[in-house]
Amino acid sequence: MLFNYNYYNLKMKIHFIGIGGIGISALAKYYLYQGHIISGSDLSYPVVFSKNELKNIKFYLGHKARNLEKDVDLVIYTSAIKKNNPELVKAKKLGIPTLSYPQALGQLTKNYFTIAIAGMHGKSTTTAMVSNIFIKAKLDPTVIIGSKVKGFGENKEPSNFRLGKSKILIIEADEYKAGFLNHYPDIILITNIEEEHLDYYKNLNNILKTFRKFIQRLNFEKNLGNLNKFRKYLVVNKEDKNILKIVPQSNFLKRIKVRFYSVKNKPKNLKLQVPGLHNISNALGALTIAKIFKIPDKVSFKALYEFKGIWRRLEYKGKINGAKIFDDYGHHPTEIKVTLQAIKELIKNGRLFIVFQPHQYYRTLILFDKFLNAFDDADFVILTDIYSVPGREKESIKRKVNSEILKEELSKKKNNIYYLKEFEKIEEFLRKNLNKNDICIIMGAGDIWKLTEKLIKSEK
Repeated sequence: MLFNYNYYNLKMKIHFIGIGGIGISALAKYYLYQGHIISGSDLSYPVVFSKNELKNIKFYLGHKARNLEKDVDLVIYTSAIKKNNPELVKAKKLGIPTLSYPQALGQLTKNYFTIAIAGMHGKSTTTAMVSNIFIKAKLDPTVIIGSKVKGFGENKEPSNFRLGKSKILIIEADEYKAGFLNHYPDIILITNIEEEHLDYYKNLNNILKTFRKFIQRLNFEKNLGNLNKFRKYLVVNKEDKNILKIVPQSNFLKRIKVRFYSVKNKPKNLKLQVPGLHNISNALGALTIAKIFKIPDKVSFKALYEFKGIWRRLEYKGKINGAKIFDDYGHHPTEIKVTLQAIKELIKNGRLFIVFQPHQYYRTLILFDKFLNAFDDADFVILTDIYSVPGREKESIKRKVNSEILKEELSKKKNNIYYLKEFEKIEEFLRKNLNKNDICIIMGAGDIWKLTEKLIKSEK
């Protein structure tokens, strides 16, 4: 049952199932700041809300039918939960309208001039870059992003949500389970396309088909007053061969303008503080959108230079034995490779360590050969156990791949490959081996961040 958003301005009681997720929590914040009454549940205590935000949210630990009150107006749930979730089952039994997070975000995009940032890698960083440019240009956007950005939250705290006063909405458009096909964008930026989420898509061809459908979402017309003067735009990375396969044909281009960007066309006076060719590409994509809005380059360049990265994207955390420690969310071979390349350029006399927690057994198996080529720039590779993703794993797959097998195969290519099961053993290894001038990246989309926090806290 879908909710009638003609009444979205009325004060509602909204319950979020899986409220701690990085995307759905931003939507919960949106409705919280609009004055709605918010409740939510999750399997662990949410770390993405500020203390003040949590004071105004009725939070339930665990998923139980009794968490859902009968007078709730709307239930929004994460795509990660199963259909038999007790709260979702109760909501449907009571006739309470239910929306998945992608559906709910999609309904919101109807009411804004929406800039959607899509692609397998770089979405969060590019979304943050575009947002910072628009803020610097005083366009005051609302932002929903899959990471935390400094200055977005209360008292300038890092947050995955920013409430603006304009009718511009900047979102990170997630391709998982084709969720972005629920959105109604006015500008789409695609950073890159390659094999990912193959437990859902199965192959690259299905991914390309889905992105083609996403581009067609630009056809939806809205009544947004002065913002209607802007044409619909598709902004794409010219260097990505898979993107070029899906750029629409001429009959579509009469209504939609296409803008290409390329690292080959980097302005000489564009300076960044975030390293790597991939971040130059992200910045050029953001700059292309800024030009559509006729934002002066002087403003855009200043915003991009001041950008110092986002939460868990090559985030500097502190030092151990004089070695710099970075935390990173990367879990795909391409993300590992470009991150190591970027950091390698910064090292002068030290060594590059990476602690990697593979994320999901199926991803590790299906992209195994690509993982073998992802660590070439590292001097030391420490692997820990694969993070098992609830609801996305099969026992038959678990029997075919593990971190010990990955370690054995990597050891055939290069030296200094280690498998350490316990986080405590990894901590001991790092304290024993890290020296001044070394850099260590602790990487993964699971719970490896807990190791990073423990390491840094013990140094203070």
